[in-house]
This record gives sequence, C-alpha cells and structure tokens, in this order.
Amino acid sequence: MKTLQISLNSIDKVKSFVNDVTKFDCDFDLVSGRYVIDAKSIMGIFSLDLSKPITLNVHAEENAEEIMAVLENYRA
Repeated sequence: MKTLQISLNSIDKVKSFVNDVTKFDCDFDLVSGRYVIDAKSIMGIFSLDLSKPITLNVHAEENAEEIMAVLENYRA
C-alpha cells in the first residue's frame, strides 16, 4: 500500500480525479480525520472537507508506477 497527500480543491479537479482512479482495477481510500471514503465515489468525496489536503491510500500490487504518475497531478 502506498500513501500520499492530495489536494482536491475544485469541482473539476474532483471529477478528473474520479475519472483517473476508476481506470485502475485496485482500491483507493481517502482518509480525512476519522472518515475513510472510497476514492472512486464522487458523492463520498464531496462529503469530505476539501479545503485541506486529504490522505490517499493506494492498494495496488501491479501498475504502481503508472498509478503514481497519474496521481502526481493531484499531490498537495
């Protein structure tokens, strides 16, 4: 599992983030305080406080470099 801090501070950024992570067949969790949300759920993301960086846990065995390259656009 890889962990990184991301920033989703606009509606367009959230939409493109969800489109990017749904292309991969692994699990992504967003952690904000005591809440853990499926990162592929746009409604779940909007239930979080998006004004500050969010922790993203990537549960990927393969394609890790490709996934990290895509997620580089969202780093906080």
